[in-house]
Amino acid sequence: MAKPSTLQESRPMSSSGKLQAVIVNFRTARLTIRCVKSMLDHGVVDSDDVLVVDNCSGDNSIDEVRKALPDIRTVVADHNGGFGAGVNLGVAKTTADYLLVLNPDTYFEFNSVARVVDFMERNPETALVGLDLVNPDGSRQFSARRFYSVFDVLARRVDWIGALVPGRTEKHLMKDAWESGKPFDAEWVMGTGFVVRRTAYEQIQGMDESYFLYMEDVDLCARLWRAGHTIKGIPGAKLVHDHQRSSAAGPLTFAGRTHIRSLLLFKSRFAVPLFRPPGVDRITKRTG
Repeated sequence: MAKPSTLQESRPMSSSGKLQAVIVNFRTARLTIRCVKSMLDHGVVDSDDVLVVDNCSGDNSIDEVRKALPDIRTVVADHNGGFGAGVNLGVAKTTADYLLVLNPDTYFEFNSVARVVDFMERNPETALVGLDLVNPDGSRQFSARRFYSVFDVLARRVDWIGALVPGRTEKHLMKDAWESGKPFDAEWVMGTGFVVRRTAYEQIQGMDESYFLYMEDVDLCARLWRAGHTIKGIPGAKLVHDHQRSSAAGPLTFAGRTHIRSLLLFKSRFAVPLFRPPGVDRITKRTG
């Protein structure tokens, strides 16, 4: 894990509880406040076990968060190193055995995390569990995915290609696994909301900060698999994700260019075949 570069911390750290939550804010104070309040309202964690990392927003975000949530710890990074860097900074300021990592544009409607921690306690080989992301209308986002081939990337990003192979998209989204209603092996899960075991996270040195945005979650899961751990999806571990899919923007936009750079970086480190998905076996055997 990269050494934290620096910061301002608002109050002393609490070490109570098995679970602590880390939320990375970048100019999303309103969403961050809603997310934290939902955790507190539904008893997901206590106020002492929440940490908001402000990723050098440069606006009044952190002041708004501190005013609305005076009992919540906050850390302000001295520069915006990207999502992974923000998470690493937050994890370094926590002590719990399990970390709940959330995007600000999420919120809970009940405590869906207790069962996840219980599952991980009983299954020590499981390093990370992706929450069951749903849209505000309750429809599932299928947040567990298979590792990419080049064709899968095209099918997901180019509508007419995806329309030609609907079955391929369903397989990539692991729809059958979600519909089983039981915990299942997920090749990777979206970084929007997940619980990770601290020992495993520290073993692989946390998120790779070479990714400024996008693909850091795929890389994290790939390295955990390679280190001998297991990734799971758990149907019913619900987290509402009220998101905007900026990574689907055109290739000339900032989001589009960043996503392409992240895909190329991942490809330089792991297998991304032209057509056939690599699966966990090929990901874990690839070196360099």
